[in-house]
Amino acid sequence: MRDVYVIGAGITPFGELWQRSLRDLFVSAARQAMVDAGVDRLDGMYVGSMSPGLLVEQEHLSSLLADYLGVLPAPCVRVESACASGGAAFRSAFFEVASGASDVVLAGGVEKMTDADDVTRALATASDQEYEAFHGITFPGLYAMMARAHMRQHGTTREEIAAVAVKNHENALENPNAHLGMRISIDQVIASSPVADPLRLLDCAPVSDGACALILGSEDQAKRAKGPLVRVTGVGAATDAIALHARSDVASLEAVARAAAKAYAMSSRGPRDIDLAEVHDCFTIAEIMAIEALGLVDRGRGGAATSAGETSRRGRIPVNISGGLKAKGHPVGATGVAQIFEIVTQLRGAAGKRQIANARIGLAQNMGGTGGSATVHILEAV
Repeated sequence: MRDVYVIGAGITPFGELWQRSLRDLFVSAARQAMVDAGVDRLDGMYVGSMSPGLLVEQEHLSSLLADYLGVLPAPCVRVESACASGGAAFRSAFFEVASGASDVVLAGGVEKMTDADDVTRALATASDQEYEAFHGITFPGLYAMMARAHMRQHGTTREEIAAVAVKNHENALENPNAHLGMRISIDQVIASSPVADPLRLLDCAPVSDGACALILGSEDQAKRAKGPLVRVTGVGAATDAIALHARSDVASLEAVARAAAKAYAMSSRGPRDIDLAEVHDCFTIAEIMAIEALGLVDRGRGGAATSAGETSRRGRIPVNISGGLKAKGHPVGATGVAQIFEIVTQLRGAAGKRQIANARIGLAQNMGGTGGSATVHILEAV
């Protein structure tokens, strides 16, 4: 396979963007990415979006978005893998360039969630409809069960789980595109409104609108780009049973571990080589479980490591410097692309006040549902 580079990046603010439509958000991010890459054409597009039919009553995004971006007749495919839709779109774009089929491909993600009458119902379609959603369990409830299992098996405390939210909100203060740039305390997290025991309101990512786009190019295209080069060196994906009851251990994320193993092998890297990571913290417990599955900390130590500051901006392995889904926001189809956007920005040395010094190798981990699907990407500064 050919080497593949990220040569352009664009993003919108994440938040409750009442005055902006899905197509407007996507076109804004995609145009930024194309200008950043210095390209005026695309060989193809892959766009992650989880459930536009339920959220904004719009399907056939492939035709709609290619049209409004003005790149017809370039082929476009909408990619769906629940909250891992963005990561899956990036993976598809990577392989199209790596195979030699195309030289310039856009990987994007977009979701307009605040227009929906029932976001909870739309998101619940990513769980097992017959064995989970039908019986009334929602994603906060599913992640609450995962949290309880982790607490029971590993001694993780309520305060350690809350430390994830405190850290990520602190990081979001330096991200101008973040949905929730505000400082909070562990006591505030624990005292916030109950959602599903032990999770509280401040343990949950917000409902957000937003879009993000990246341009992937061959080596020849990368040499023409004006910015610092970032190469995609590792790609991994895996799936697991959709329902929690069908898994051997609800306190671990096996699809994430398998996807990470593939990405590490492709890149000839390991957890100790990673300078920073963006992981899928749809709920605070998810970040704890993700960093364990990725091998960034030992199994069972995710909570303790977070509480000790190991994953802070100045810690041993900075995690979710963007603010993560928890504070940056979680427009589900855009999330996986936005995670890679942050890694690219950091590796370019363009993250401003949130810049991690000497960042050379970054990892982005995206997952759908409670870990039924997962992608892991490793990128390196050239």
